[in-house]
Amino acid sequence: MFLEKRTVAMPTAEMALKGRTVPIHFANKHVVLGTPLAPPYPAGFETAVFALGCFWGAERLFWKLGRGIYSTAVGYAGGFTPNPTYEEVCTGQTGHTEVVLVVYDPKTISYQDLLRTFWESHDPTQGFRQGNDAGTQYRSAIYTHGPDQLAAATSSRADYQAAISQRGFNPITTEIAPAGSFYFAEDHHQQYLAKNPGGYCNIGGTGVACALPSAKVSA
Repeated sequence: MFLEKRTVAMPTAEMALKGRTVPIHFANKHVVLGTPLAPPYPAGFETAVFALGCFWGAERLFWKLGRGIYSTAVGYAGGFTPNPTYEEVCTGQTGHTEVVLVVYDPKTISYQDLLRTFWESHDPTQGFRQGNDAGTQYRSAIYTHGPDQLAAATSSRADYQAAISQRGFNPITTEIAPAGSFYFAEDHHQQYLAKNPGGYCNIGGTGVACALPSAKVSA
């Protein structure tokens, strides 16, 4: 999170780094939850992808939600370079942003609950930045799976914009788009703050509550 080279302009597909065909290595076991990071996941479970700044602290937010969260993992999405390294993403020449993959049981915790955590845990008005972390890899984003997630995410953005506008915040810059490829980050980034409890975490919200209703889920 402390590399000096910072790019604040998105590259084109032609300008992006070429990447590699071989995926980056990571241990396929969540060090907190004990569950696999990579699919296949249990039948009926769903996935969500969020970008809200440095992925170390962002991932911890979601695994700490507890009941209904099957697994979480950090990685890269929204860009062009296949199987990028962390160092490549930090140059701003891959187009990716740092994201958290959340695998959850929709019968126990709703996508609305995840959206509420997303909106309340960062400042979505800052463009290619989150606090002191500047660069395209720190942009706010929601990458959706299916029309229901896309509709819920888009509606929640409008609702949260109305709420923060009343408090004087600028327009939301959060990117919302159908999910493309997700690339798992290197092993030492996975559950980083569980492995390094005193590690860097720049997660912080606007202080404005997100008044999304909780969807009805099974007991």
